[in-house]
Amino acid sequence: MFSSKVKVTSADGVRIVELNGEFIGGNETDDLRDTLTQESKDGTQKLLIDLAGATYLNSTALGALISAHTSFSKRGAQVAICNASDNINNIFVITKLSLVFQAYGTRAEAMAALQG
Repeated sequence: MFSSKVKVTSADGVRIVELNGEFIGGNETDDLRDTLTQESKDGTQKLLIDLAGATYLNSTALGALISAHTSFSKRGAQVAICNASDNINNIFVITKLSLVFQAYGTRAEAMAALQG
């Protein structure tokens, strides 16, 4: 069901969604949306979106992230992002999403924040 561009793992009570490659509104973006929706339905309380392998996110992919953030926040759950490249970080700043998401430079920083 899910593409090789979206991988889900767990560590220390945190669900981790790793993105790889470009998310340009095709099947990979549908897989991202479906994955995030399923995590919310499953009642995940702490979700980390690791962008280390992501090279590009278009508006549809950003929409999937925003939707997940909204759905998690409504339940009192946490969503954080980490390892955004400079280009992706710039997109978050320009769109003001840097004010919405808890963003961390490394996975270790994000894990510590989510567990603290």
